Amino acid sequence: MNADIPRILGIDPGLRVTGFGLIEMHGRQLVYVASGCIKSNDKASLPDRIKTLFEGISEVIATYRPNQAAVEKVFVNVNPQSTLLLGQARGAAISALVRAGLPVAEYTALQTKQAVVGHGKAAKEQVQDMVVRLLNLPGAPTADAADALACAIAHAHGGQGLGTMATAGYRVRGGRLIE
Repeated sequence: MNADIPRILGIDPGLRVTGFGLIEMHGRQLVYVASGCIKSNDKASLPDRIKTLFEGISEVIATYRPNQAAVEKVFVNVNPQSTLLLGQARGAAISALVRAGLPVAEYTALQTKQAVVGHGKAAKEQVQDMVVRLLNLPGAPTADAADALACAIAHAHGGQGLGTMATAGYRVRGGRLIE
């Protein structure tokens, strides 16, 4: 991999299923690299599940060598216990990314949907459809992998200007990059 080419790892954290997606930026062209899900055993203890997520993300990093990362932020759920568990899964993901020395950007689901679909209230199916279109994929990835790819795309479309990604003079309107 060329170190000058931004390779962005997007993460959609979840305790049961964590989605990941990698893209590269070749100028303004976004190129799909890989995507998938890391699943923890529902019957395992919380520490073991966190370890599974940490090790899974570490393996993805070692395999695909991203140079930037984008993680979806936790939203406050009606159920506080679910929010706490999601936060712990997110912490495991961020820990693996930081341990690997990656700069980490964070985006809310609303920001990600706005950047990819054009409005923050988009349905999961709309996100999946736009990910397929933007990355020219032959089929739709799973919802968790699509959300992770969408997070990486949002970062590529303007993000927070991390790493080698040049974003000065660009902004996102309607889900597309404009000058």
